[in-house]
Amino acid sequence: MNARSLIAVCFMVAALPATGQEGQLIKEGQVDANKLIDALAPAQNRPVRTRSLGIAREDVEATGGSASHGNVNLQVTFLTNSADLTPAARHSLDVVGQALASEKLQTYRFAIEGHADPRGSAAANLKLSELRAQSVRDYLVQAQNIDKARLEAIGKGDREPLNKNVPEAPENRRVTIVNLSR
Repeated sequence: MNARSLIAVCFMVAALPATGQEGQLIKEGQVDANKLIDALAPAQNRPVRTRSLGIAREDVEATGGSASHGNVNLQVTFLTNSADLTPAARHSLDVVGQALASEKLQTYRFAIEGHADPRGSAAANLKLSELRAQSVRDYLVQAQNIDKARLEAIGKGDREPLNKNVPEAPENRRVTIVNLSR
């Protein structure tokens, strides 16, 4: 491979969308049940963009025989320094509940990961993120009738910022939903 080809490959890789914790943040008011279902479905159920007109599905055989797990970063707002959900957060979580109850996702378990920005002490941020993850879990169980055995609340504190360049950015205060399918 010559230098030009290597540079072209580097630019193409850099242009690829990020995944996992580095993925895009879905803001309140922009939550869509169908997009959540597609993002949270295991690989064999997740659409793959192709150059053709149709939508392909990831093949479990092509990924080494195991399905990859989906995750979604959501902006979920709370009252300041509390785990109390705002009305906008409850509306977004109603859509999340619809997605989790869908036929494609109803058999899977999910982690609800709470994240915080670095303001305050690490211990306080960890506790607050745990309380917020639990608040989201409780809302989905009580308001959307999601089986509590399917949801695990986990506090991550401020250890995994989505925006590392601006630690206090709102996207660092988020909830990540991770498919725990096994």
